[in-house]
Amino acid sequence: MTTAPAAAPAPIPTKGTPFRGRIRGRVLVLLCFMYAISYIDRTNISTALPHITEEFGLTESAAGYVVAAFSLPYALLQVFGGTISEKAGPRRALFVITVVWGVATLWTGLAVGFWTLLAARLLLGLSEAAAFPSATQAMSRWIPRDRNGFAQGVVHSAARLGNALAPLLVAYFIAISGWRLAFFATALLSVAWGIVWFVAFRDRPEDARGITATELAELPPVETRATRPPVPWRALAKQVLPVSFVDFGYGWTLWVFLTWIPTFLSDEYDLEITAFAWFTTAVLLAGVVGDTVGGMLSDRIIHRGGNSRHARRLVLVVGLGGSLVCLLPLLVAGQSLAVATVSLALSFFFLELCNANLWAIPMDVAPQWSGTASGFMNTGFGVAGVVSPIVFGTLIEASGWQIPFAISCVLLAAAAVVAWVMDPQRLTMTDGVLEVGVPAAERDGTR
Repeated sequence: MTTAPAAAPAPIPTKGTPFRGRIRGRVLVLLCFMYAISYIDRTNISTALPHITEEFGLTESAAGYVVAAFSLPYALLQVFGGTISEKAGPRRALFVITVVWGVATLWTGLAVGFWTLLAARLLLGLSEAAAFPSATQAMSRWIPRDRNGFAQGVVHSAARLGNALAPLLVAYFIAISGWRLAFFATALLSVAWGIVWFVAFRDRPEDARGITATELAELPPVETRATRPPVPWRALAKQVLPVSFVDFGYGWTLWVFLTWIPTFLSDEYDLEITAFAWFTTAVLLAGVVGDTVGGMLSDRIIHRGGNSRHARRLVLVVGLGGSLVCLLPLLVAGQSLAVATVSLALSFFFLELCNANLWAIPMDVAPQWSGTASGFMNTGFGVAGVVSPIVFGTLIEASGWQIPFAISCVLLAAAAVVAWVMDPQRLTMTDGVLEVGVPAAERDGTR
């Protein structure tokens, strides 16, 4: 393959392309429900963990291995999952994925000890590995390019809403019938969503009933959404690998929030489940706001004539740096519950400014291979999910909470530095020619 300068795209409008009155709005709503359910399924174990460890006699380290079991196949199969979704199409891919993760969630509720619980979490990670790359592939076909950040912000806000609801839902089910019922209910919800998706969604917007010529004209070029040239692996890795490192730093801290905040509040402040569930929900709700704000903020910078790469990087640095600063009070032992809750909530808000931008970058950089590129990027998050719960749990047992939080601050700082210096460039292929570089309009600040 040869390289050639990329052709300049049409300038992005001052206002974002509308969703109201468009079929893509329904697609985005469906994906919001999927993201919310997926995070309820993967994080409900955190709230149930004190009860599970008591019933099965697990140590903190063993609990960390159970949580991390999700992330091992999740990390290893991200790129593969993204490629499969591009070949099979997001309609079939997401249907199969949600049915399998529904089975895995059901299996979690039927677990009888450490090994069955571990196996259920491994299957859940295996099935969810391709979920977000497949969803990103669906968005690359249905979402106008000037709304990439907004769309990713909205769906990840739904995911964080799932995070925030999970503690309350699990606490409710535990109160009425024990922790297992929470997994049975979400398993049923997952399968139901998969059926609705398969009936309602179409891989090609052209095949959707009732779509207008106006909406089709607003979508990405046909060659982006309807064809898949061979993946330029070397060029893709060069552009996305630094983003994967940033995603690792982000993911490490996110897994701290998703895994250990209920235990932290329970241990440090001697809270009952009904109390720490509400405090955990308050912390996680800050992420719902952060996700939407982060995606809208970078898109707004672009609409006002900013460079898309600079817009994404700027929000990443602000988010990572702000999250670090807000975690600093937790490095001092003996903080009040109010200070700890506010610090955690603000830290999570800033952290979630990053999420939409991390997922928008693969759509910006490799629109024709957005599933593979987003899987490559999210491998960093998956690896963090393997390492973070185990290392964090081991350090808690050895030294308490301050050192694990300090390590999180160091990783946030490193990720912020890489985010500022990285320079991912767009890849497109036309007639077998790989085009690498920044379009002239983008260099001039119009995109």
